[in-house]
Amino acid sequence: MRYKRANIDSLNLSSQTMEAVFIYHQDFTIETVKSSSIFHPKRWAVTFGRALTRNIIEAKIIHTHLGLTLPLKVFANKSKSQTVEFAGLHGYNERSELLLQTLEALRERLLDARVMRMDVAIDFNGKIPKGITKTLSKLRKPFPCDNTTYWKTPKEKKTNQKMDIKIYNKAHQAGLDYPLMRLEFVFKAGYLKGLRLRDIEAAYQKMEKSIKKATGLSVKIEPIFSL
Repeated sequence: MRYKRANIDSLNLSSQTMEAVFIYHQDFTIETVKSSSIFHPKRWAVTFGRALTRNIIEAKIIHTHLGLTLPLKVFANKSKSQTVEFAGLHGYNERSELLLQTLEALRERLLDARVMRMDVAIDFNGKIPKGITKTLSKLRKPFPCDNTTYWKTPKEKKTNQKMDIKIYNKAHQAGLDYPLMRLEFVFKAGYLKGLRLRDIEAAYQKMEKSIKKATGLSVKIEPIFSL
């Protein structure tokens, strides 16, 4: 059987002591932009291109020696945990390479962190095959929003805690000079059910089956870590 390659593009990792992974490491500095006594929302918006939402009760920017910035957040409904976001791991640019390098360097210190979100990307040169959208249409409806089309079941509300499916023009988003469309599955905490980073590859088969069920496409998720 032929398989289409899929890649992890984003990881959200959470623990009660996440900040300690960075604060005691010489390659990182931490800048607070929201706390009980500090509030600099413009700094966050300029750095990450999006506003601080109300459900984020504490926000910090992690600066790396490689020039990267990572968001570190505490959510109101999980006030005892800190979540760090590695977004854009498969982005066809230097930043993606540096993100992967940073994640690899921190792997041993993050093994017990919970995976709160994992975005799996499947890229196509040109258009998404009609067979995929036809299969998606059997149980879901498309909802275009800006550059992205979300595929939702009739029972889904605006957000859910398990899985999102979306299609967007990756070439446009990344400023590429060749056509590239991305089919992306966003697996959330309700789907991952307390998965630890050390066990991440154990979840690949389950996610591959979910992708197959929704689209009819057989995929293999590429390991995020080198041997």
